[in-house]
Amino acid sequence: MIARLATQGSHAIVLAYGWRRALIAIVAGAASALALAPFNAWPILFVTLPVLVWLVDGSAAGRWSGAWTAAIAGWCFGFGFFVAGLYWIGFAFLVDAKTFGWLLPFAVAGLPAYLAIFTGLGLAAARLIWVRGPERILALAAMMTMAEWLRGHVLTGFPWNTFGYALTEPLVLAQSVSLIGIWGLTFVAIAVCATPAVLADDRIDTPRPYRALMIAALVLAGLTAYGAARLIAHPTTYVDGVKLRIMQPNLQQDVKFNYAAKDQVMARYLALSDRATGPQSNGVRDITHLIWPESAFPFFLAREPDALAQIAAMLKPGTELITGAVRPATVASGPRAYNSVYVIDPDGSIHGIYDKVHLVPFGEYLPFQTLLERLGLRQLTKQVGGFLSGGRRRAMEVPGAPKMLPLICYEAIFPAAAVPPGERPGWLVNLTNDGWFGISTGPYQHFQQARILAIAQGLPLVRAANTGISGIVDPVGRIVQSLPLGVENVLDGGLPKAVSPTLFATIGEYPLILMVVASLLAVSRRRLHS
Repeated sequence: MIARLATQGSHAIVLAYGWRRALIAIVAGAASALALAPFNAWPILFVTLPVLVWLVDGSAAGRWSGAWTAAIAGWCFGFGFFVAGLYWIGFAFLVDAKTFGWLLPFAVAGLPAYLAIFTGLGLAAARLIWVRGPERILALAAMMTMAEWLRGHVLTGFPWNTFGYALTEPLVLAQSVSLIGIWGLTFVAIAVCATPAVLADDRIDTPRPYRALMIAALVLAGLTAYGAARLIAHPTTYVDGVKLRIMQPNLQQDVKFNYAAKDQVMARYLALSDRATGPQSNGVRDITHLIWPESAFPFFLAREPDALAQIAAMLKPGTELITGAVRPATVASGPRAYNSVYVIDPDGSIHGIYDKVHLVPFGEYLPFQTLLERLGLRQLTKQVGGFLSGGRRRAMEVPGAPKMLPLICYEAIFPAAAVPPGERPGWLVNLTNDGWFGISTGPYQHFQQARILAIAQGLPLVRAANTGISGIVDPVGRIVQSLPLGVENVLDGGLPKAVSPTLFATIGEYPLILMVVASLLAVSRRRLHS
């Protein structure tokens, strides 16, 4: 019965052309976004990814004409996927609608149109090595994974919502990123979830179609068993003597960037940070480390001695503040700024500073900055000249705690580049401001991707967001405590201990290379014998 339905569906897709073919691809791509946070309906990929296989099956007969036809189908699939998965970016352009509102359609459609080019390239490359039978699933997985890897690296990279994140919920499945990383899991997700396409194959090409399904099921079972064993082997344990407080102020964006609101912002931060969290709580006096979110102040903190004095008056001896702040700088072209993390001692002195390295295009700087500014464009943060990029990612010393690795905003979504070689920290601190994106799917996706970094590296994650989602995550991805989106509050908790460096943290992407090479060899063997 299932095979008959698959055959009927595949014939309709293979034979589709023109706008019907494009519409099928767009709808399948959009539906695939349901596999991601916060929906986590990953089994839908067993329906949508076979559509990709059949779209390639139905491409033109010639190799190059077929690659072009497949590329168009892949672009349509990617466009639907990214529009549905990244629609929330448009919310940022409504924060100051008078200035940026006219750019909203370009952001909501333009970024997906660009990202979909990589999906189109992946499908075109797969078509060039396409074969009959189940091996073509490996061709699709290998080429699509390579295209996704490129998407995560070209022009500073944007690996948001790569397909591997579909297999990161439930938590047992997510543990495999400790072995193969998110790109390896992307390969697995595509290969496993596209496998039902073989049910529609001609029995000459695939005499035992259920064998491929059994292999896919065994792969999922293996990931589940490994994940369960890893979770059992690593219960949550805590660093002695470290008591954290995360402050989530839930400030509106127009307040965060308004200098006139300076006193209002400071009063809110101080009162919220000293809020008692239980009947035995003595407010900020009970904690060793207070953590505030990204670019917390509508002013340059280092140039406001009264603000530093208020912070010092709040902190008790032995309590450190870790906070985001914009740091002023002067270069040859004039005054500029860094998006930074400060560690502030109880006396109000600045113990350490980290400057964000991986800036957000169009948010923190403009490509071709000078030219576009002359045309009247500004990045969303309105920082004249754009933010400066820090020198390198590096771990920081924090009194009273293990060495920490600060990650600002979406620096946490680059798992292979997040932890600098030779500087393994004791914990990850992700300061962010997801208030740009309102009550949408974006903050959930961001939190999930930061959580996966913790699993991939075997390091605990402490995350402070202006709003949603702040939390403490242990090194295998358990959410120890969290604050929901759109809530003003604080949470107190301990600092989970790190585990030993994972296989991924040790050898990087070599397992991915091995999987891709093995797949290409299997496809080549099939081509030689067909």
